[in-house]
Amino acid sequence: MPTRRTILALASALLLAACGGSGAKKADPNTLTIAATAVPHAEILEFVKPELAKEGLTLEIRVFNDYVQPNLQVDQGQIDVSYFETKPYLDTFNASRGTKLVPIAGIHVEPLGAYSRKWKTLAALPDGAAVAIPNEPSNGGRALLLLQKAGLITLRNPTDPLATLKDITANPKHLAFREIESATLPRILGEVDLALINTNYALDAGLNPIRDALVIEDGTSPYVNFVVGRPGSDKDPRVQKLIAALRSPEVKAFIQRKYQGAVLPSF
Repeated sequence: MPTRRTILALASALLLAACGGSGAKKADPNTLTIAATAVPHAEILEFVKPELAKEGLTLEIRVFNDYVQPNLQVDQGQIDVSYFETKPYLDTFNASRGTKLVPIAGIHVEPLGAYSRKWKTLAALPDGAAVAIPNEPSNGGRALLLLQKAGLITLRNPTDPLATLKDITANPKHLAFREIESATLPRILGEVDLALINTNYALDAGLNPIRDALVIEDGTSPYVNFVVGRPGSDKDPRVQKLIAALRSPEVKAFIQRKYQGAVLPSF
């Protein structure tokens, strides 16, 4: 008859087996999981998916509508890499969450633009106009820099990518700012006078950045969208295949053809 010690040892062994020892599942060498927002990231990934399949790599695309969960799941090892964010956003995310995610390769720029359903020009904005900007530090600062470039406000440091509302030193039109989650901005566009919207969410909402934006970043924007992963991910052969595919001449032509300047290749 087994002793109590034997029973406990067997139970511990079974528990470890059920949890996979350390809790980490061994990576499938023929499958790569990637987190992305729907437009344009997932669309670009869908374009390269067949080519990667020819190379024996299955690309599993998981679409998110926010900027937080993708990074959390990559950091936790639930997803291999992500493709949706700029380096300023990644830097602030790491600093606030204590994560150590790293940029692997820059793929494209999505010019941020200012949109309105009420006014045809920025000059038409009334005194006290309600202006919605992204509520996370990197995109909020980016929005303020664009408004400064358009002459609507003045910032204490005109080049600070992490400027906040407290850094506004001049606001001639007395704009009333609202800080809103990026994904929500297209949905509240009719409720404000102006909204600063990332191109991925603008496209997803049926807006045409080139036609509809009252002001938009140009090709000199430093806000490149990166494939991001855990430290050492750049050495993963699966990730290397993905980067080679994303930075190919075919993808550059696809981005230029499909988005007509609303998304710009960065390579």
